[in-house]
Amino acid sequence: MPVSRQLKVALVHDWLVGQGGGERVLKCFHEMWPEAPIYTLVYDETKAPAWTRECDVRTTYIQKWPGAKSHHKLLLSFMPKAWEAFDLTEYDLVISSCASCCKGVLTRPDAVHICCCYSPTRYVWDLYYEYLAGAGAIKRLFMPRMIHKVRMWDYLAAQRVDEFVVDSNFVGKRVEKFYRRQATTIYPGVRVNEQEVRDAPEDYYLVVSRFVGYKRVDIAVDACNKLGKRLIIIGSGGEDEERLRAAAGPTVEFLGRVSDEEMRNWYAGAKAFLFPGMEDYGLTPVEAMAAGVPVLAYGKGGALETVSDGRTGLFFYQQDADGLCECIERFEREGVALSRQEIHEYSKRFSEDNFTKEFRLFVDKTLETRKVQ
Repeated sequence: MPVSRQLKVALVHDWLVGQGGGERVLKCFHEMWPEAPIYTLVYDETKAPAWTRECDVRTTYIQKWPGAKSHHKLLLSFMPKAWEAFDLTEYDLVISSCASCCKGVLTRPDAVHICCCYSPTRYVWDLYYEYLAGAGAIKRLFMPRMIHKVRMWDYLAAQRVDEFVVDSNFVGKRVEKFYRRQATTIYPGVRVNEQEVRDAPEDYYLVVSRFVGYKRVDIAVDACNKLGKRLIIIGSGGEDEERLRAAAGPTVEFLGRVSDEEMRNWYAGAKAFLFPGMEDYGLTPVEAMAAGVPVLAYGKGGALETVSDGRTGLFFYQQDADGLCECIERFEREGVALSRQEIHEYSKRFSEDNFTKEFRLFVDKTLETRKVQ
């Protein structure tokens, strides 16, 4: 029996107030260790994935604060103490699923803490100045005063982690830069075989995203406005939603949240998937390819590690509407080299089964190396 199945395990996740790529990875961890409790900052069962309602979810004291579920990101300066307040001394193995501060939990000296890091905390490190520029007057007043202390704590918290796993080499370079730690890349996966592949797509482009600035959904909206192309946008939430809806022309449709079955149908019918932001990894392009759909992506970040240029998609390198327009026009003239069925087959290298297998092997190898019994 693998060593990891004989130990007492805890899962740690930044917060459970929505559904995104991090929550999908957490679900994989939950399926690997179904008895492990999930420790999180705050939990909103009405917005978190439905599967979490059957889990043992344990929150910090911040859960009881008024408005914490909706405004948790404003509580950055309070997060370090909240995470350190958890008593995890009963656990032999801690797996953290982290893009913020949850890697800072305290563990026993002989316990092993493996952090699946989606990014060094964005608004603390590489995107700090972008967040500051877009912040309101009150945030701009307080952020510079408190961010230095948070940055020092975040660095020290990263030193408590025994091993880092990242979802792309792109993120691994940032972990090395900001935390001075080496990381192992294991690509997160999607459930490839659940996706339907259609040989004849419909005449629309697709975006699946939250409406936050760095996702650059505005580029897809502006490009499809200019070209008069039908664009379906699935997703909700984020500070840019109202502005994006106001900017949409008659060919752009916002569907909000949809069911899993509806999502699969929209993926399967899309002519191509638009991915104009720079992501650390990006699960949605992989989901699109699992449905056999070509991806038109900004040529930077994690997409360079998943999309094969000219074969499963095309890249554009000018991150604006004109750059995407040229990419769309090129796609409509030339297409891509692989058929939709071949794109589906290509996507299998990024399956959940592969991720689970590789992560389990990594954990067991780490425990064996450290002689955890």
